[in-house]
Amino acid sequence: MSGKQRREQLLDIGRTLFAERGYDATSVEEIAAKAGVSKPVVYEHFGGKEGLYAVVVDREMQLLLDMVTGSLTGGHPRELCEEAAFALLDYIETSTDGFRILTRDSPVTQSTGTFASLIGDIANQVEDILGLEFKSRGYDPKLAPMYAQMLVGMVALTGQWWLDVRKPKKAEVVAHLVNLAWHGLEGMERRPQLVGRRKA
Repeated sequence: MSGKQRREQLLDIGRTLFAERGYDATSVEEIAAKAGVSKPVVYEHFGGKEGLYAVVVDREMQLLLDMVTGSLTGGHPRELCEEAAFALLDYIETSTDGFRILTRDSPVTQSTGTFASLIGDIANQVEDILGLEFKSRGYDPKLAPMYAQMLVGMVALTGQWWLDVRKPKKAEVVAHLVNLAWHGLEGMERRPQLVGRRKA
């Protein structure tokens, strides 16, 4: 096995174990044993468990970001919402282990991104689309970043729930997500006011 093949094998094994058991419950010994190598081989390629985990997380984050941003290619804003929601649920369906890794707590020393920062990256892509839509409808475009976080967060949390239940079917989940998001945006007040007693 070449060095590159060994590295990929260790990444595949690590990814599977991190998804099944989490970062803390996975050991270098276990990764090495499943690969049929000694612990020093893992250290040679990644410097340890943290290094291996960082590469796995980076790859998954890039894959998800590429899928979501690749879906935002044009069309009516409602269609863009649908495509972004489909992209996230497609990722969950095709890369379940990766999604489990991204949504778990990362180690304290982890220097790469977290699921929250990934959601922020995706929200930045949505922000531009929302900003144009807000401007065309007479809303303050400076509020678009906040609304982008709300929309992407809603889809991401629904995705976490759907990961375990897998019902209803993906297309139905997307239809309901977009229904809430779209009609919520459609009925938005230009200057929303609180109706309860609390004002601060």
